[in-house]
Amino acid sequence: MKTRSLRKDKVNIITLGCSKNMVDSEVLSGQLLANEIDVVHENRKTDHNIVVVNTCGFIEKAKEESINTILEQVDLKNRGRLDKVYVTGCLSHRYRDDLEKEIPGVDAWFGTMELPLILKQFEADYKTELIGERLLATPQHYAYLKISEGCNRTCAFCAIPLMRGRHLSKSIEEIVKEAEGLVRRGVKEVMLIAQELTYYGLDIYKKRMLADLLHRLADVKGLEWIRLHYAYPSKFPVEILDVMRERENICNYLDMPLQHAANNMLKAMKRQITREEMEELIVAVRETVPGICLRTTLIAGFPGETEDDVEELKMFLQKQRFDRVGIFTYSHEEGTSAYDLIDNVPADEKERRAQEIMEVQQEISYEKNAEKLDKVFKVIIDKKEAGRYLGRTEFDSVEVDNEVVIRSSKKLPIGDFVNVKITKAYDYDLEGEVV
Repeated sequence: MKTRSLRKDKVNIITLGCSKNMVDSEVLSGQLLANEIDVVHENRKTDHNIVVVNTCGFIEKAKEESINTILEQVDLKNRGRLDKVYVTGCLSHRYRDDLEKEIPGVDAWFGTMELPLILKQFEADYKTELIGERLLATPQHYAYLKISEGCNRTCAFCAIPLMRGRHLSKSIEEIVKEAEGLVRRGVKEVMLIAQELTYYGLDIYKKRMLADLLHRLADVKGLEWIRLHYAYPSKFPVEILDVMRERENICNYLDMPLQHAANNMLKAMKRQITREEMEELIVAVRETVPGICLRTTLIAGFPGETEDDVEELKMFLQKQRFDRVGIFTYSHEEGTSAYDLIDNVPADEKERRAQEIMEVQQEISYEKNAEKLDKVFKVIIDKKEAGRYLGRTEFDSVEVDNEVVIRSSKKLPIGDFVNVKITKAYDYDLEGEVV
C-alpha cells in the first residue's frame, strides 16, 4: 500500500483569473474546512495530494494560462506527486466536453455553479448554514465581497454571460451579514464586486438597490473602507454618488469600465451608451463627489477599429484625465456576437495600439501623482517586503492600482492605517513618510 494513501487528504486550490473567482475559491475552502478536510490556497510546500484548479475563460491569454496550469498539475499526478486533479471555473464551464477529451488525466470537471458536486468528490456535504463563510485567500485586513452573480448585458465582446449565466443578486441582508462576519475576522476594507455592480437589485427588488446596500454596509461598525468595482455606465444609478459623498467609509473611488470612446466602436461593442453620454456622466460623478478617483478599462483592436478610432480614444483620455486606466487587447471569443465579425486587427497591431494608448495614460498618471507631493493621505499598510512597507490610499485598489512605498524604522503593523506625507512621485507609484 502506498504511504500517501495512509495520509489524510490535503487539498490545494489554485485560482486563476479575477477576484470573483477568488471568492469562489474561498467559499469552496470554507466548505471543505467545515467538513474537516485540510485545505490551502496556492500551496508552496507541495505537501498536498489533491489539487483543484479554478480556471478563467475570459480571454485567450487567460485560457492559455488555465490550460497550462491544468497540464502542469496532471503531469505531477502522472509522476505520482498527486492523487487527484479536479478542475472548475469559467474555462471548465465553457469547454468541458472538449477539455475532457483533450486532457483525460483530470479526474473531474465542474462548471461555475457546481460547488455541491465538487464537495461530493470529497464525500462532503454542502452546508447551507455556512453561506457567506469563507477561508480568505487575501491578507486578513481586506476582502472581496461579491454582491451578485452573472450578467444580463449583451456586450458584443464578452463571454461572461455564457459562463456565469444571468444576473442574480444576493439579498441585502445576506451581504450585510457576510460583511459583519468579515469585520469580526479583522477585515477593514471590502471591495464590492460583481459582473455588473450597478444592476444590483433589479432582479429581486425590481429596482436598482445599490444605494440602499451602500447605506447598510456603511453602517457596519469596524468597516473602514468600502470600494466599488465594475460599475456599468449605461443607466448608471446616480443616487449612489450622493451616498459616496455622504458616508465617510465609502472610498471616493469608482471603477467604471468604458471600453472605448469612439461612438462607432461603442455601438459595435453593444455598450448601450454614446461618448457624449459617458462624458455627461463623468461630469456628474466629479461634480457630485469632488476629488473622486475614476478608474476605467479599455479594449484595443476590436474588429473594425481604425487609427482614427485610436486617436479619438487617446484624445478622450487626454480630455477626461482618468486617475487609473487598464487596457486589454481584443480577444475573438466564440459564442459572442462579435465572433461573427472579422477579427481584422493583427495581434501585434492590437498590442501596439494598447501600448500607444497606455503611453498617453502614463503621462497623465505621473502628473496626477506629482500633484500629491507634500500632501498627507490616510494609507492602509498591505505588506512589508525588501525592508520597506507597501500601502494604498483610498484612491487605490489592490493589485491593479498605485502603491505607496514607505520607509520607516518604526514598526507598522500590517492592516493598520497611518497618515503618510508624499515625498516622491513616479508614473504609477508614490513614496512617503509617516507623519
